[in-house]
Amino acid sequence: MEVIHTVEWMKQTARQARAEGRVIGFVPTMGALHAGHLSLVEAARRETSPVVISIFVNPKQFGPQEDFAKYPRSFENDQELLEKLGVDFLFAPSAEEMYPAGFRTTVNVEGLADRLEGRARPGHFRGVATVVLKLLEIIGPRFAYFGRKDAQQLRVIRQMAADLALDAEIVTCPIVREPDGLAMSSRNAYLSPAERRAATVLYRALDSARQAIAGGERDAARLTAAMRGVLATEPLAALDYAEVVDADTFEAVTFLRGTCFALLAVRIGATRLIDNMLIETASNAPVRTDRSPDRCSL
Repeated sequence: MEVIHTVEWMKQTARQARAEGRVIGFVPTMGALHAGHLSLVEAARRETSPVVISIFVNPKQFGPQEDFAKYPRSFENDQELLEKLGVDFLFAPSAEEMYPAGFRTTVNVEGLADRLEGRARPGHFRGVATVVLKLLEIIGPRFAYFGRKDAQQLRVIRQMAADLALDAEIVTCPIVREPDGLAMSSRNAYLSPAERRAATVLYRALDSARQAIAGGERDAARLTAAMRGVLATEPLAALDYAEVVDADTFEAVTFLRGTCFALLAVRIGATRLIDNMLIETASNAPVRTDRSPDRCSL
């Protein structure tokens, strides 16, 4: 695996791969890799060659009071994991390389980036869209792989790619969970043992909505109340939001129709965690649920 630190060398390397007729797969990360990230890498390896992974803790998507300084960084361990998986190129630029002196351009996806996570973290999605667009332009992949845990972020990126007619196809990969249901996240490393046990309440809250849907519930307010009720049983959990929204607009819905998300943002101690469940409805289709709250099909 070749480690690349400069934009120019990454562009030249990717340009050569495309000239040879190869199909580039790309997974953007901020490092502190876990099984969720590695599932994206494995998906890319099955479908593309070469595979490019980026590790860049992007300062532009962190607010002034957020955890940029303490965000988990484990570059040597990450590099070893990626080498074992057979990754071809690791792009690891510095902040100065990505945002040189005089950098002024930002990307804003209006509407989608203003609610929920966008409201809780002003400027976050602008930073995400800006760095993702720049990475896609540098690497020029045919496919770029993202996990569904960050559902609103993924929707913002898809809208940006469509609006700007980007060549890269945005590929959605499933949420990867711990055996007890907690969604994989680099921020899980912040949790104390007691907080780690408490964090499973997000999974249990989503599962309560899944069970209600399986029982015939379609009213979004009742589903939200079910999730809030479970969250209220955990003393270490402080709710930011629990919402059922349209999967295209991310606006709140009153009744399940089409494709929706049940979304959670919860603080466990000082650590903010998010999770979601995809809800798909179709007329005249039977309710189908399984033991995982990641997806309900109706």
